[in-house]
Amino acid sequence: MKFDGLSFPPFSLSRLLRTVFAPDGGETTCILIDLESPENVRDFGFLKSPQLSIQRHAYEVFYKGLRDGVADKLGLKGGDFFAYKITGGSNLDLPDEVYDTAGNQLSLERDIYTSYDIILCVSTYSATAPLTAFAKQFGFRGATLHGLNEIILGSGLAVDYDDVSRDAEKLRLGMTKADSVEIDFVVNGRSLSLKLELGGQEAQKSHGLCRGKKPDIANLPAGEIYFVPKGASGQFPLKYEDDDTIGLMDVEDGRIVHATLISGNQDTVDAHVKKLESDPVTGELGELGFGTQRLPVSGRDIQDEKIFGTFHIATGRSDHLGGHLTPDKFVHSQNATHDDILFAPHKTPEIQAPRVRAHWNGRSEILIENYKASDYMNALLSS
Repeated sequence: MKFDGLSFPPFSLSRLLRTVFAPDGGETTCILIDLESPENVRDFGFLKSPQLSIQRHAYEVFYKGLRDGVADKLGLKGGDFFAYKITGGSNLDLPDEVYDTAGNQLSLERDIYTSYDIILCVSTYSATAPLTAFAKQFGFRGATLHGLNEIILGSGLAVDYDDVSRDAEKLRLGMTKADSVEIDFVVNGRSLSLKLELGGQEAQKSHGLCRGKKPDIANLPAGEIYFVPKGASGQFPLKYEDDDTIGLMDVEDGRIVHATLISGNQDTVDAHVKKLESDPVTGELGELGFGTQRLPVSGRDIQDEKIFGTFHIATGRSDHLGGHLTPDKFVHSQNATHDDILFAPHKTPEIQAPRVRAHWNGRSEILIENYKASDYMNALLSS
């Protein structure tokens, strides 16, 4: 299959599950989806709604795929299907109430996390953070696949994740233990700079492999190198999702402390400022990530942030990445999200990113120039 001139093998659920999880045989598995009215999972009633394309993919590709021979081929059991109420935000804690296809109300903690070895969550909003915490508590493995669409199925989920893992490790080794990263931006003719302090930490990778008995959650499509910043200062532009408004973020001591309008709707920026003032940790920079794969633009950040040459900054919750910011540290529970801010030519054409530079004890390397991977990064991949 071809997208944007890139060729990919046909999607295979069997290959994906075998590569990601390397099941031994006998593992029980289930599928979770999110719905406004989760009781509509009864008898798969949600399939009557054409708007629920993500949830339909969960049924057509994963549920039916497991039942039509993939489970037997891999030695998996179960393949049961459940729905919880949509959370309304990225990585918010999940409600405990869940429904099965017979219409029974169950408990995620009591009935699901304790009963399944591999949990696949195909949802509207990412559930990586809460499921990572519960995986560690209850001992299961799983994958989160929010925002699923046809392009992702035909590209980001059709790749060989052994190859993805190898490439990610090459880049990780070339970026690890950086003291800091500096990002230059230009927006409306104005130059800005953001410095993220990394403190020489080991770079981490999201590479799609979730093997062995260690509890873990793979976020798919995978393919990124990331850090949890130890501090940050400077300024950067933020393009708001709702109405293409662009704001100027002032960053001090690792978090956004104020926002001002660059272009668009003043009310959007005012609402953000109010949120920062009432719940300051919502502005904390909890991730710096770099894509590692050559993939087509899917229109979903879950894949598009994995494209080689893009980078993203995230605010909010960071415990699933090894950071300290847990949901209990937010004033309002509904604010305990982890929100990726993607910088890419298709997503932020109004914002230029001339250079992204990493620094190690006197040595500096350019990582990205104008949304293209540098010679240094390309050399790492070809090594």
